Amino acid sequence: MLYHFLYPLSETISAFNVFRYITTRSFLAFALASIFSIWFGKKFIALMKKIQFGQVIREEGPENHKKKAGTPTLGGVFILGSIVLATLICGNFNSMPLILTLVVTLFYFLLGGLDDYLKVVKKNTDGVSARGKLLFQFTISAIVLYFAIKYGVIDGKLYVPFRKEALLDLGYFYIFFGSFVIVGSSNAVNLTDGLDGLAIGPIITSAASLGVLAYAAGHSGVSTYLFIPYVESVGELVIFTAAVIGAGVGFLWYNSYPAQIFMGDVGSLSLGGALGTLAVMTKNELLFTLIGGIFVVEALSVIIQVFSYKTRRKRVFKMAPIHHHFELLGWPEPKVIVRFWIISIMLAILSIATLKLR
Repeated sequence: MLYHFLYPLSETISAFNVFRYITTRSFLAFALASIFSIWFGKKFIALMKKIQFGQVIREEGPENHKKKAGTPTLGGVFILGSIVLATLICGNFNSMPLILTLVVTLFYFLLGGLDDYLKVVKKNTDGVSARGKLLFQFTISAIVLYFAIKYGVIDGKLYVPFRKEALLDLGYFYIFFGSFVIVGSSNAVNLTDGLDGLAIGPIITSAASLGVLAYAAGHSGVSTYLFIPYVESVGELVIFTAAVIGAGVGFLWYNSYPAQIFMGDVGSLSLGGALGTLAVMTKNELLFTLIGGIFVVEALSVIIQVFSYKTRRKRVFKMAPIHHHFELLGWPEPKVIVRFWIISIMLAILSIATLKLR
């Protein structure tokens, strides 16, 4: 909005030229998303308490989590609302990577909302079936990536850290690979969202890392210098990542231990999908396994646990996802959360450092 309505007036009022710059608009997006999230969050929590829209706790979860039953949920509504509003105000919608990322995020938001509705209102602890959820996620991501490749927004080349050239060109087969990244990210974030503030910390650090990568990939000079693929107008995703960080900080204001509200699947599925799409649009699909290492480990712990139990009737972890394993080892919940945050920050720094190792 600011770019489209105020920047054109810079010929008359030179001060409006500032809205040309991604850096200026990203700082503004962060500030606005933070304010919106904190302001909306307070009112949203009050509303959820009033209508008694509270979290349903799995019976097979840790015993000490039973006390969290009834805590307001659907926090993802004001997180995504803040992100979208800040992006609408600060973004340049001539950018196809920005539009396509918003499309995936919003459709996954709808899926998460339906999942939460079934769990809380209909008292169905399973929510949307796993098969139905995956079908919807893969369909949306595949459609978006098809148009992205068809119209030259991105190509089908696969890049790996530490190499200057593409590893291989997948062509339209990239749609399947990219969809796997997006869907995997969405569900991995969903699995991580099990403790107060646990998921939002790595979401913030991952968004910050991907924002740096988006800026580099969208700047022809920087991308050439760093030997990374240039993606036209992908720099506008910095606005989106700044909004994610700001909204995440605002949500953490209420979600930090002990949580006053949970993000719900409406938040975790959509934010996870957003991170996966950011990785795809910036051509950092494989590096994303390092950036989002916490999410990868959480998802792998579930896969390993299920596989081990089905094949050997033995459990590798006391409980999966792995954050519950550490809880059952006797770690206090805040200690698990902060240590995971620390690891996430370290992985984010390491991922950015790889830019100079190509």
